[in-house]
Amino acid sequence: MALWRVHVELEDRPGRLGELATAVGGAGCNILSLHVVGEPADDGSVTDELLVKVPEGTTHTELARAVEAARIPCTLMVPADAAELADGATTALALARMVAADPGSAPEAVATLLRARLVDPSAPPTGHSHTLRVGQRHVHLGRAWPFTATELSRAAALLELAAQLSLTDPPARHVPVVDHILLLHDGSEVRLRAALPADAPLVGAMHARCSPSTRNARFLSPAPRMEPAELGRLLGGTEGLLGAARTVLALTIDGGSAVGMMNLERTNAEGAGFSVVVEDAWQCRGLGTALVRRAAELATEQGNDELTATTPTHNLRITRLLRRAGLRPTAEIAGGMLQVRAPLLSPAGAVSGRHGVA
Repeated sequence: MALWRVHVELEDRPGRLGELATAVGGAGCNILSLHVVGEPADDGSVTDELLVKVPEGTTHTELARAVEAARIPCTLMVPADAAELADGATTALALARMVAADPGSAPEAVATLLRARLVDPSAPPTGHSHTLRVGQRHVHLGRAWPFTATELSRAAALLELAAQLSLTDPPARHVPVVDHILLLHDGSEVRLRAALPADAPLVGAMHARCSPSTRNARFLSPAPRMEPAELGRLLGGTEGLLGAARTVLALTIDGGSAVGMMNLERTNAEGAGFSVVVEDAWQCRGLGTALVRRAAELATEQGNDELTATTPTHNLRITRLLRRAGLRPTAEIAGGMLQVRAPLLSPAGAVSGRHGVA
């Protein structure tokens, strides 16, 4: 399965959106998201951006032909990744929070918002570029497709926030949460950091997106809604530093969505109970193994001798994850549940510096 970003010019008339959906479905593909990114043209048409899932055996060229056959102009088709499925409003709010905490991060926040990269203006141009002003600085952005006025207006609002904050004395702030960038097997990246009570909406949304089987394996219930008390238990008590946290989150690189979580609880002087959940769309990339390694590191730091877990008897994935993390688990069935134990013989391989590889 491949994910593609597609731009189409869609006439403003009844039934046209349905014709687009029919054309995409006729090619065996599925529209995962759609929103307007361009301004109305003289004929009333607008530029719509789609994220389309293209199955194995179907090429993006076949998708383009199907759309064009419906007499819908296709102006862009470039590869995308799962991180771009994050809710746009949630991402914008997360970036605003980042800018509020550090106005100097505005250039990176704007680049993330526009799915662009910061570029050197003196370098040979590649693709499309645009320059925005942040106070007395200029931010040079580049990406493979044109910037639209609608997108740039959103970026301007974020830059205005940064400019206003930079004019005031920053309030006293607590020690920032430490982020680690983790490179996954497929080349995508996530942020690992300690969970905070304010992350409850992100964790609740991830829980709802998980499949019933994934929820049952982690929470022993397939219910899509996590109770506030459970969220509070998972996210409370952190000191704000990764090494001291009970819960570690894996976030999309823009910080707008949680895609994985590891929870560690000291069960006795020797053992630490742990649990890991990874959203279905992010499984099989090495994220679960990385979170288990993080659990082993934290348990070792706090003086535990072993990791323990309780899970449904059919959930043998947990033992595979432990083995991939370099541990030697044992398991037994007790009380109708699978009881797993893994000795911590030595500190697990840590994510060094700010970047790591799954």
